[in-house]
Amino acid sequence: MLPRVVTDADRAVVERQLGREPRTLRRVAVRCPFGAPAVTEQSPYGQDGEPFPTTYYLTCRHFVIAVSRLEAAGGVERWSERTRTEPALAASLAAADEDQRRLRRELADGATGTDGGASLDYGIGGSRRSGSLKCLHAHAAFALARPGYELGERILAEVEPRWPDRCCSR
Repeated sequence: MLPRVVTDADRAVVERQLGREPRTLRRVAVRCPFGAPAVTEQSPYGQDGEPFPTTYYLTCRHFVIAVSRLEAAGGVERWSERTRTEPALAASLAAADEDQRRLRRELADGATGTDGGASLDYGIGGSRRSGSLKCLHAHAAFALARPGYELGERILAEVEPRWPDRCCSR
């Protein structure tokens, strides 16, 4: 298991990016080309035992805004349809959901929270149904943190430019 290491400076940047204090922040999983947090890794449970179903959380404002635009333009429905009709994307999603489940169990380190461990079996973004997409942000974050996730990479390919020409978080 990766150590939980968050500097005060990173926590402050993530808080600014989110507009609130991060609740289950474990570490910065991906940094932008300018060194700021872009994706964070979250604990499966908060201090109060409440589940937090998103393991990799997109914090880079550039990506958050760009992916929000994709979602507003029907991206969740479009990519959900593509996973139903393209076997390679369906396989990619299934493999990533399984990776997510394995990772959540590892990060929980035996904790089961107020849900008795039920949320440890959720897919990316807290999806409870196989083959289901809920949030493109979670899939983009997962692809950035776990390169090789084809569906997430294809979602990210719609973000132009991939990174802004200057830091959006400092």
